[in-house]
Amino acid sequence: MEEYFVCPECGSEDVEVIKERGRELTLRCNECHHVWMIILPKLREVPVVVSEHERSFKVTGYLPEGDEVKVGDIIETEKGDVRITGIELEGQKRVERASTDDVKTLWGENLDFPAVFGVSIYLKDGVTQSFKVKAEREEEFVTGEALEVGGYTFVVEKIKTRKGMVRHGKAKADEITRLMGHAIRGRARRKLEIYRGH
Repeated sequence: MEEYFVCPECGSEDVEVIKERGRELTLRCNECHHVWMIILPKLREVPVVVSEHERSFKVTGYLPEGDEVKVGDIIETEKGDVRITGIELEGQKRVERASTDDVKTLWGENLDFPAVFGVSIYLKDGVTQSFKVKAEREEEFVTGEALEVGGYTFVVEKIKTRKGMVRHGKAKADEITRLMGHAIRGRARRKLEIYRGH
């Protein structure tokens, strides 16, 4: 719904509602002072199964009628913003995108909850030590940096994200599914917090 509150003249998001009649709003941009009218779409309520890792619960989400929704979209629910991870139609059919009118249930993850991802540390003799850690969703991780978790210091060699493998570069915790690297002797730049469940 945020796209409705962007000034069509200058692109500013510093916009205020100066008149409201049902779904019809008159808006004014606080930067260029442009005034315009919009009609908000009708919203339909849809059940959303929200995941907080090992715990999940059902809430109500709100989708504009006649629009499209896809996996990865962020929607508003009664409990806050949720990123869609699954879309279910009639007959329990799962799809990547659909008309909002056809959606029976959405599945998603709570964006107010920290990101949780795996860490694989390669030790001598082919042994791998694994951990689950948590981090703020906007926190960035970079290949080549030294980190500590569970008493082990390691250098990040690869970052597995939802979109693929990063061998050189960085990624936000929100996108990461696993960090991988070899154990080293030395000091870590920062320490990761082990995730111990809800």
